Amino acid sequence: MKLRRLLDRLLLQEDLNFLLTNRIPRILLTQWMGRYSAIRSPLLTRISIAVWRLFTDLDLSEARQQRFNSLRECFIRELKPGARRVEQNPNILTSPCDAIVGACGAIAGVEVFQAKGYPYSIRELFGPTQDIAPFVDGTYVTLRLTSSMYHRFHAPSAGRLEHVTYLSGDVWNVNPIALKRIERLFCKNERAVLRVRVGAAGYPLAIVPVAAVLVASIRLHAINVLMHLRWKGPNEIPCSHEFSKGEELGWFDHGSTIIVFAPKGFRLAQGVRSGQRIQMGQALMALPDN
Repeated sequence: MKLRRLLDRLLLQEDLNFLLTNRIPRILLTQWMGRYSAIRSPLLTRISIAVWRLFTDLDLSEARQQRFNSLRECFIRELKPGARRVEQNPNILTSPCDAIVGACGAIAGVEVFQAKGYPYSIRELFGPTQDIAPFVDGTYVTLRLTSSMYHRFHAPSAGRLEHVTYLSGDVWNVNPIALKRIERLFCKNERAVLRVRVGAAGYPLAIVPVAAVLVASIRLHAINVLMHLRWKGPNEIPCSHEFSKGEELGWFDHGSTIIVFAPKGFRLAQGVRSGQRIQMGQALMALPDN
């Protein structure tokens, strides 16, 4: 416990935290981590998890399995049945993941914030091929997954996935310290833009998983491909995948960020605010007619 408190104090020093998690060979280290986490060795995995717990509040009590053959198996672990309750009200969008709520609220035209004083454009985030018109003056929520959280993400409503845009990029850390220092950080990192239709009215929605240092792998079940730094595309992936509310859509190979964008008229669910911890399945936004 003393070692854990010492590590916590060191990592709370913003300059040191930023140096250790960003001023490093980010892409090379991320690729190495991908190879390391795939090594199948129960002993090495137990040792790695023990070290991981020195730095985080990792809790595996909700995991479907308790023994892992690789660190990757632990990263992308499934939960026990019933571990998350999904709000079934059809007029409510639920959180696609366990997370800490970051910047959220109204979109000012096409501009949103990653942190106070650090705006970015959804046009740049989505890439040049995407139509951003449905989200002008809309609503957004940033959801940050810490490394110890459940890393799978799920459908916030019944609907259909229509298109995926993959944008390769850097792997800056996405913690609050980096978000306060790196302008337009989300627009620089590797990411995927999932365009979906939800609700009986077929409202457009954009779900944007953003990769980060040690995390640059995104898996989507609908297209059955693992997108990562060595994957060259294609960048545009048309698809038509129907999903039910709460259905698993994919996962990160570690923790990162998901940003949800909705059209004008959507509003944040009661109690959703920056700094709040939220679980997959809890209310995130209300549809316009609710």
